[in-house]
Amino acid sequence: MSTNITIRNKIKILRETYETLSKGKESLLRIIDDAELPENVYNSNAIENSTLTLKETERILLEMEISRNVSLREVFEAQNLARVVEYIREKSGEFKLAKESILLLHKMLIGNINDNIAGRFREAGEYVRVGTYIAPPPEQVESLIEANLIQYNSDQDSYFADKIARFHLEFEHTHPFIDGNGRMGRVIINCQLQNLGFPPVIIRNKEKQEYYQAFRDYDDNKFTKTMEHIISLAIIESMHKRIAYLKGAEIIKLSDYSKVVGKSHSALLNAAKRQTIPAFREKGVWKISKTDI
Repeated sequence: MSTNITIRNKIKILRETYETLSKGKESLLRIIDDAELPENVYNSNAIENSTLTLKETERILLEMEISRNVSLREVFEAQNLARVVEYIREKSGEFKLAKESILLLHKMLIGNINDNIAGRFREAGEYVRVGTYIAPPPEQVESLIEANLIQYNSDQDSYFADKIARFHLEFEHTHPFIDGNGRMGRVIINCQLQNLGFPPVIIRNKEKQEYYQAFRDYDDNKFTKTMEHIISLAIIESMHKRIAYLKGAEIIKLSDYSKVVGKSHSALLNAAKRQTIPAFREKGVWKISKTDI
């Protein structure tokens, strides 16, 4: 299955607007990325059951004290993931997705957490499972990763978001590492998007049930539509946010927007989640450009 033509056209129009407005405003885009970094890190780690809140993640990345004792592991998880996200952003356009670069990112991600497994695939005797799903044996990992990379890089016909979704599904299906598979997979999504000239996206912890369902759909039936939908909506939301800032618009909460336009907040929330209105989230709060009233 593949992303429908309506979504494709929407992404095409948004991308054209984004590229036009971006010219000469690289510093603004960097500020947006910097402001979004804690949210990106928090959500990806929370999906993996980190106990850190968004506020605690922000304080850790700013090297500030937090009000409770947290494990050193969770501190390193936040700091390392932030470093990886910043690294791929700095290398955007020149970062080549390959087996060696994936291992490099994993070493950065797991370093100081478990140096014995950082920067290498699973080896003989190292089996992993997620719930009831048992990943392929370690002897198959390297060949599966190489096959996934070849498929992604050689596929000139599939829609880009569908290619990214399939790569992500297959990467997590392989589960090539003992630890860090989910965070690595989401990092790779943004590597792929940024190499294509798109802004980074956030896969959100609050929506992880649908995200988990996407993997079950793929593992059970090779059904990719659920993940394609998640990634396409994330791309649209990311561009809606950046376009609003690039236009210099006044940005208001969706709850305030509902009062101005005389529509129920719940109806607008549903529209925002479907991305049928140009709304976006900051720190979990839905917002929209006032010029879209």
